[in-house]
Amino acid sequence: MAYLIGACLALAVSGAATLIGLDRDRAFYPTVAVVIASYYALFAVLGGSDHALMVETAVITVFLATSVVGFKYSLWFVVAALAAHGIFDALHDQLIANPGVPVWWPQFCLSYDVVAAGYLTYLLLRRRAATHS
Repeated sequence: MAYLIGACLALAVSGAATLIGLDRDRAFYPTVAVVIASYYALFAVLGGSDHALMVETAVITVFLATSVVGFKYSLWFVVAALAAHGIFDALHDQLIANPGVPVWWPQFCLSYDVVAAGYLTYLLLRRRAATHS
């Protein structure tokens, strides 16, 4: 169920951003990627683990840097960051002991990340096709 909810929410948020026009600004998806990555720090705080917070912050920094590069140079880096975060979600409990992470979160976040990456890919390919017509 967490997979389905994550995927549906990603489609709803991304679709609404397109309908409203929020994603016309290239800052939208880099911001989404940073916010998504930051939740693990929140969970570390909720779990009361300073060690998890330090490790999660190091990982968040990588996603933040990739998102900044994506914002400055190419949104394809943001696609990669979102997809990579989905992979990170799948492996998270094997990599980092974070007692605050809800049991359902990795599945939810993985599906959200992958669908958001797919949606952004669709937008980038559609824009590329429109400029080549």
